[in-house]
Amino acid sequence: MSLLQFSLSPPSTTRSSPSLSCTAAHPIAASCFLLESSSSKTVKAISNVKNNGRNGAVVKVRSSLDTARATVGKVTEVTKDTFWPIVNAAGDKTVVLDMYTQWCGPCKVMAPKFQELSEKYLDVVFLKLDCNQDNKPLAKELGIRVVPTFKILKHNKIVQEVRGAKFDDLVLAIETIRSS
Repeated sequence: MSLLQFSLSPPSTTRSSPSLSCTAAHPIAASCFLLESSSSKTVKAISNVKNNGRNGAVVKVRSSLDTARATVGKVTEVTKDTFWPIVNAAGDKTVVLDMYTQWCGPCKVMAPKFQELSEKYLDVVFLKLDCNQDNKPLAKELGIRVVPTFKILKHNKIVQEVRGAKFDDLVLAIETIRSS
């Protein structure tokens, strides 16, 4: 479930961003709850509001996750919240994920080469995940042990992995999965 930050304000100025904070500073707001709709596209914020004696006003809030997409020919930065929606949206395409950290020397060496691959293989989705504290749950879910690690996915499943700054192995793995 996606959690959104919003503050209850007049309808024309409702704002949202991808973190949780329900502001009850507005004089009519008492408490807020977030529910995800079955379409996973619309998040409804239900607040306990006294509005002319009626409770339970519903405000629709657009999530930034609705617009999370990978761009062909570029490497797209993902987070624990945007990774799976982008992978799902990729459908039958091969997805290559670069799992790195800011402090990793070999990761820095591989970054421009990974960008070049994204420009060469336009039928492949290239993503990168900073394995920082915020994204630790996803890194753990994907089984990261060393950085850089490259995970290659097809049909939402990891089909191959390249550990370390092994560019030739990464190219071979991408070409093998693309041709299968």
